Amino acid sequence: MKIVLATHNPHKLKELLAILPRKCTSGVIEYITLAALEKFKLPEETGATLEENAALKALAAAKAFGLPALADDTGLEVDALNGAPGVHTARYAGEHADSDDNNRKLLYELEGTLLPQRTASFRTVACLATPQGNTYLFEGSVSGHIGFGYSGENGFGYDPVFIVQACKKTMAELSAAQKNKISHRARAFEKVADFLETFVE
Repeated sequence: MKIVLATHNPHKLKELLAILPRKCTSGVIEYITLAALEKFKLPEETGATLEENAALKALAAAKAFGLPALADDTGLEVDALNGAPGVHTARYAGEHADSDDNNRKLLYELEGTLLPQRTASFRTVACLATPQGNTYLFEGSVSGHIGFGYSGENGFGYDPVFIVQACKKTMAELSAAQKNKISHRARAFEKVADFLETFVE
């Protein structure tokens, strides 16, 4: 079975290859990266929800390459900010902002907010799409708080400021192996892995 991983993000790709199974009841699974295929541009994330964005990307890749494709969209939802940045997580500080810009804006928006009110959750929605247009959605989430500054050297995105409730460490303080056991993305793609055991194109 060949499945396209529809992401250009090298950090996300590394996590997916560590989380997803290489075998299922149908046999060996070969994951095809976009870098290994002809030049392909993912569609803009114009959806109003994480579900819509994940499906947009997965469907575009599946139809372009004639293979099942996996994509996801992740949102950081901060309670004190009424769920923001949410679907705009990757572009919170602007269209061309980087992770540092996004983190600095988030910390600024939460200035003066005490830790008990800094509750947040990371939510990932993964989508498996077929070339025929079928889509299957899987969700994973993890609860925590937004810290008062950066802590940790690992991970990417908001990992240095997101304190995981279960272990009281930021995502960036966890090893890759630890993160891939408890993260929102791991929980969503573990459900994908279970589904692949019975998936028939």
